[in-house]
Amino acid sequence: MDVMGILDLLIGWMEKVDKRALILGFSAIGAGIAMIAGIGPGVGQGFAAGKAAESVGKNPKGGRQATLVMLLGAAVAETSGIFSLVIAIIMLFANPLVTKEGVGIVLAASALGAGISMLAGIGPGIGQGYAAGKSAEAVGKRPGLQSVIVRTMLLGQAVAQTTGIYALVIALLLLFSQILTK
Repeated sequence: MDVMGILDLLIGWMEKVDKRALILGFSAIGAGIAMIAGIGPGVGQGFAAGKAAESVGKNPKGGRQATLVMLLGAAVAETSGIFSLVIAIIMLFANPLVTKEGVGIVLAASALGAGISMLAGIGPGIGQGYAAGKSAEAVGKRPGLQSVIVRTMLLGQAVAQTTGIYALVIALLLLFSQILTK
């Protein structure tokens, strides 16, 4: 069977399924996929915590400041995971696609696409965690420069978050815009 035959089989099957069930099924898959983005914050926060611990081990006097920087940076690194959680919850409990008019397969694909788009949150989570870790390390070495280091870290994390924000915007457009059904 060729690719077109497989697509015909899949689309033919999906056209026979209740539109609401199809959308909810794809929403469940999309919500699960969206939560994969939690990998990024997990890796980033682990890196930040490791660097803070390493910093405290090298300079116990700067430990309080390094821990504070690590916690602040790790909280920012979590934002892409929170974005993914919001999209997953919307798809599971308040999915606007279920009530929209249009072709069921397009609406179902929109739900799946919203979940997949949130995978972009992996990058910001790792990048922001890396920035937090390096900042905690720097503060541990030079506690007197904490305010300058934190300011630089937060600016870098804000720039790193843009990809996660783009993913959130696309996911929300896929869920709430009717552009694909017209």
